[in-house]
Amino acid sequence: MAHGDITHIDIPVADTDAASAFYSGLFGWRIAEIPGYEGYPMWQAPNKISGGGLAPRGDGFTHPRSYVEVDSIDEVLARASDSGGSVVMEKSPISETSWFAVLADPDGNHIGLYEGTTEL
Repeated sequence: MAHGDITHIDIPVADTDAASAFYSGLFGWRIAEIPGYEGYPMWQAPNKISGGGLAPRGDGFTHPRSYVEVDSIDEVLARASDSGGSVVMEKSPISETSWFAVLADPDGNHIGLYEGTTEL
């Protein structure tokens, strides 16, 4: 992936088992938990490219969120703030080699940022 590519989409759910059955039945998505990511079932579309996760619904996370690959989360968050956006969630680790953050654009839309590699 390259800077600016959409990496994945998280869908907030209250019941991961029910959501897994719904989306796999509706769209044919393959949904499974991956070792190291328990409690975060990941989905893959039939094209084997599109995907994301079924994440616990919570405060501030009530709508699907797209994540964008970036070269540097720190730089993008600074540029977003300088351009009228705001930081919703600071850079946080996913693994030893990957991080995520969330920004809001000037209209209040939340966009996730992803930096790193998917290797565990």
